[in-house]
Amino acid sequence: MSTRLVPRAEAPDPALAELRAQVRVFLREQIDAGVFTPGIDTWLTQWNVDFTRALAAKGWVGMTIPIEYGGHGRTFMERFVVTEELLAVGAPVAAQWVADRQAAPSLLKYGTEAQKQRFLPGIAAGEICWAIGMSEPESGSDLASVKTRAVQVDGGWKITGTKLWTSGAHHADAFFGLARSAPLDPAHRHDGLSQFIVLLDSPGVTIRPILSMSGDHHFNEVLLEDVFVPDDLVLGAVGSGWEQVTSELGFERSGPERFLSTFGVLEGLVRGVGAGTVEADTGLGAAIARIAGLHRMSTAVSESLERGENAELAASVVKVLGTKTEGDIADLADELAGYTAGDEYLAKLIRAGVMQRPGFTLRGGTSEILRGVIARGLGLR
Repeated sequence: MSTRLVPRAEAPDPALAELRAQVRVFLREQIDAGVFTPGIDTWLTQWNVDFTRALAAKGWVGMTIPIEYGGHGRTFMERFVVTEELLAVGAPVAAQWVADRQAAPSLLKYGTEAQKQRFLPGIAAGEICWAIGMSEPESGSDLASVKTRAVQVDGGWKITGTKLWTSGAHHADAFFGLARSAPLDPAHRHDGLSQFIVLLDSPGVTIRPILSMSGDHHFNEVLLEDVFVPDDLVLGAVGSGWEQVTSELGFERSGPERFLSTFGVLEGLVRGVGAGTVEADTGLGAAIARIAGLHRMSTAVSESLERGENAELAASVVKVLGTKTEGDIADLADELAGYTAGDEYLAKLIRAGVMQRPGFTLRGGTSEILRGVIARGLGLR
């Protein structure tokens, strides 16, 4: 029997349509009030704490966090609907993104009771922001090669190393730092890794900006020099970092942000065709079809996560196909309308899409590495 790459999506739940409508009304009100202007790739590029807290006040941050930890005890599918609407309209969600998407589920799965009580209520309230401490200068998608070291000392651990491409670290309160807590065994490269909750205002933490081609500051280099992490901020079991990171990446790679980052560009092109300012092209129909298919695939992965299943393989498939689609939409827009589109707002979106385009297939694991993950899942390597 062949391995199914992505599980089947369940029949659409009519009850979710009402929630979707509520989110659309809220977002329209926020736009009309001038709280934000829709943009491109906003889950990475647009940090707006006031919007995040307004969203939290509606109960749309920390949705899947249990009520006893300050959350709302709602389903992954309810969260999926809210997430899709936020991304489709280009809302400024970077401030809560990592905390809500992967920090909270990882804390719920691997955190101690004290860690849950300490961090989850603030995440649900939009008051605690998180970053990702995985990639390094010579260790991006191949996380088994991380060189950051964790040395056990009295009462905790000293962490030394460099984390790179750390989105939002200059705003964030903490990240899960992946470090080697035992010597590397070449025969078992994934052993000896651990995760630590690193508070980014700790002594020994230096955050340096990495500017994008446009001059924007989203990424950072984070230097860790003998940063002390107490034992009560070790995440999960010492030595189980690889298993934990793999689980975390299922949340990172499968969401609608992997295919909706340039949705505003696609919508603008369709609007332009209707207005006669953009030439009709079959590529638009193909892009819409791909988005529709990815919506169903991402929905299926969210349903799988809700059932507590391992979604690593399916998430990798969605990530590879979704980020390729995002980039293709940016390229198509550049070809059909370019930076001098009659609609200046559309031209601005296209510029942003093209600028962000190189990173789509890199962040969260390069397509080359993920194809290897998929091949292993299929028993081909």
